[in-house]
Parts: sequence; C-alpha cells; structure tokens
Amino acid sequence: MTRLRISLLVGLAMVGAIASARGQTFQEKFATCQACHGENGRSELPETPSLGGQPSVFVLYQLVFFRGGQRNEQPMAEIMKGASDDDLRAYAGAIEKLPSPKAPSEGRDPARFARGQEIADRLQCASCHNPDYSGRRQMPRLATQREDYLILAMRAYKSERRVGQLAVMPEIMRAVSDADISAVAHFFAYLP
Repeated sequence: MTRLRISLLVGLAMVGAIASARGQTFQEKFATCQACHGENGRSELPETPSLGGQPSVFVLYQLVFFRGGQRNEQPMAEIMKGASDDDLRAYAGAIEKLPSPKAPSEGRDPARFARGQEIADRLQCASCHNPDYSGRRQMPRLATQREDYLILAMRAYKSERRVGQLAVMPEIMRAVSDADISAVAHFFAYLP
C-alpha cells in the first residue's frame, strides 16, 4: 500500500473517530490514540511517532500546542480541538505509563549508527534529552523512536515549522544537513 493511501485511510478513520469521540469514556478515547500511535507504545504507521515512555510534561506541551493551533498537523490538531485541560493531563499521564518501545531488530547500519552518534555528541543532544536519550520533563524520549518520524520532526524544527517550549531546537537544527539528520535519526532509532 502506498504512503498516500495509508495516510488517506488513517485520516478517514480519524475523522470517524473524532465524530464518535463525544460521550466516550477516557479508555475509549485513549484507544483511538493507540490505533495510530501503537497499543503497546510503538507506532507501526509511517511518520507517526511512538509514544511509549514519553515524559508526561513533554506530551502535555505537545497536546496544548495541537489544541492551540501552534502545531497544526492533522489529524492531531482536529482531535485536540476542544479537549479540556483535564483530558490533556489524562492523556499525558497514560502515555507516560506505556512501555518504551524496543529498537528494531533488523536494519541497523553500523556506519550510519556511528556517524549519528558522532553528530548527537557534537550537538550535545544528551545535555537536554538525558545521556541515554530517555527524555525528561519537556524534552522527548529520542531512544527507539521511529527513524522516519525523527527525520520528519528534525526537518520541521530546521524549517521552523515546528514549535517547542524553547526556541533552541530550530537554532540547533538550522546548521544540520539532511544527511546528518538522517544519520542522527538512525542512531536514535537503533539505540539499545
């Protein structure tokens, strides 16, 4: 199935989920999240982040950005429209409790991994995201995140299409080449 077809199917499913979300219990609403982001914290959908093990403060900020329109990626912006503060806190708390995803068992390229590690060290990513890249407070977990999503997110920061709680990420990413973005994403995705 092509990426476009998958995206269209997911979009249609989410529109239906949004329409039926009114009056659902939290667990029913959260199951809608897990349909795209992974029931066990690991997304299987292209360019869709795995949420397992993400710090609740980071998740809360992102949900507020979606609700407020600072992040306009669909269908998340539409889903979060009208969500209460209590809803956002409940989602953030539930997501933080999901297990952290495991690194893919196949596909690791030793040269790209080593190059990505060099870049992450040079950019001092560990100073904010923790030495094991598990994330903390408003900084996301990078370890074992989907490689394609990491590339998408870093490019969005580089082009200043994505906001954060602090303006540091666009500044850091501005000088990073696409090849280096790809290498560092590979490193994070395959961390043990």
